[in-house]
Amino acid sequence: MRKLSSLLAAVMICVMASPLVTFAADAEEYVPKMYASIWSLVPPVVAIALALITKEVYSSLFVGILVGGIFYSGFSFEGTITHIFQEGIVAVLSDSYNVGILIFLVILGTMVCLMNKAGGSAAFGEWASTHIKSRVGAQLATIILGVLIFIDDYFNCLTVGSVMRPVTDAQNVSRAKLAYLIDATAAPVCIIAPISSWAAAVTGFVEGEDGFSIFIRAIPYNFYAILTILMMIAMVVMKVEYGPMKVHEDNAKKGDIYTTPDRPYANTEEEAVDNCKGKVMDLLIPIISLIICCVIGMIYTGGFFDGVGFVEAFSGSDASQGLVYGSFFAFVITIVLYLVRRVLKFDECMACLPDGFKAMVPAILILVFAWTLKSMTDSLGAAEYVAGIVAGSAEGMVNLLPAIIFLVGCFLAFATGTSWGTFGILIPIVVHAFEGKNETMMIIAISACMAGAVCGDHCSPISDTTIMASAGAQCNHINHVNTQLPYAASCAAISFITYIIAGFVQSAWIALPAGIIMMLVFVTFMKFSQKKQTTAFLQKKEA
Repeated sequence: MRKLSSLLAAVMICVMASPLVTFAADAEEYVPKMYASIWSLVPPVVAIALALITKEVYSSLFVGILVGGIFYSGFSFEGTITHIFQEGIVAVLSDSYNVGILIFLVILGTMVCLMNKAGGSAAFGEWASTHIKSRVGAQLATIILGVLIFIDDYFNCLTVGSVMRPVTDAQNVSRAKLAYLIDATAAPVCIIAPISSWAAAVTGFVEGEDGFSIFIRAIPYNFYAILTILMMIAMVVMKVEYGPMKVHEDNAKKGDIYTTPDRPYANTEEEAVDNCKGKVMDLLIPIISLIICCVIGMIYTGGFFDGVGFVEAFSGSDASQGLVYGSFFAFVITIVLYLVRRVLKFDECMACLPDGFKAMVPAILILVFAWTLKSMTDSLGAAEYVAGIVAGSAEGMVNLLPAIIFLVGCFLAFATGTSWGTFGILIPIVVHAFEGKNETMMIIAISACMAGAVCGDHCSPISDTTIMASAGAQCNHINHVNTQLPYAASCAAISFITYIIAGFVQSAWIALPAGIIMMLVFVTFMKFSQKKQTTAFLQKKEA
């Protein structure tokens, strides 16, 4: 199966090379024949399916990109190559927002390398081992840290991963489980935190209304985010695992925290040099500096120091630019700290730059391909196609609309790998459908947009947040996707039922408790099912 993606790529190239096809249209005026049709969703579906089948993400993403380029060009060789590279890869690498995220990744990777070499990570691991003495404790500590870092999902994934990795490794928690805990406390926490880059994005899409007020009122209806956090805590406390995650966790208890042979970050860890002079402060001060500097960087880009209010500055901030500013100054503070404390020399600090870059290469490659795939689907009008379907179904099924919007949001975010893009498509449609008619239903439907987008983003292997969670946990990306998918799907099913209830009762005080009860019943059922399977296995073994 691993050769499947390569075979498909070869077939596509042969088709494109046919002399019978041509591409003769001005790039600015050209509209592909498959624009805004169901074919616009084929490229991401191909990429996702291949990634899950072959377990190889790079070639799978490229095949998806190739399919998108072929569809856009009308099977023209020249048009496909031009679209993939010039309007795809080169364009996404020329986008200032994307470049900012890549710079932030490299700086953060360098800081992690610095903390390892200075001995800060080792010292924190030793301290944690005396205070956190169980697998449950290590996982709960990861959740608490993830909830506390609610500013931005990228920042959350990488920071929580770098801090908690030594702790969870010491307690034999699998890297796949760590990646799930990071992912489940990234976007789901950010989407219900009023002061976050996600809140700023959502409020920007609610035109003609008080976006921030609507965001606050929508929080109790964001069932997927709330239930994901609840499910995660309940499963950790009750020690419930199922699906592929159970295999990873069972192996981790025996000492294998990876399960699969592919462990792309293992060599990086072995090469890290822990300094005996390192103390816990050599990890805490850089992390705290990073948090404070990134907050200041984000409100700076929102005009806070020009007289704009704090909340308004956060709402209008440029997350990419702010994270670059914040991470750079935190990086400088970290170097100064280590030089003053004499735990590292200046040349040793500088040697961490290429090492940090190398550590982030897998995440950067996947991100670039994922962004390029998104640009392919955008050029094929996937957003317009889905928007047309939603707009056409907005009339009539009013009470079921939140549940339908949730499913559409899930599918669109899963296929495109972007939550924010899904917000931008669905929220304006919802506002238009309910504006001046039923404000409560508008709030519920907007929450359904956000919840569906986060759910699809949570499940998608081409989502940047999913990629960041894999990088933060230093886990094989496909392992993370496979193990997380059953958990996310379970929570999505319960959220869907909860949105049906909310559409009819139009009250969070009834719908949310119903969802919480269903979630607790589900986790309890899985606990008894797991116990029953374990008992049956032991009886069979004894026999």
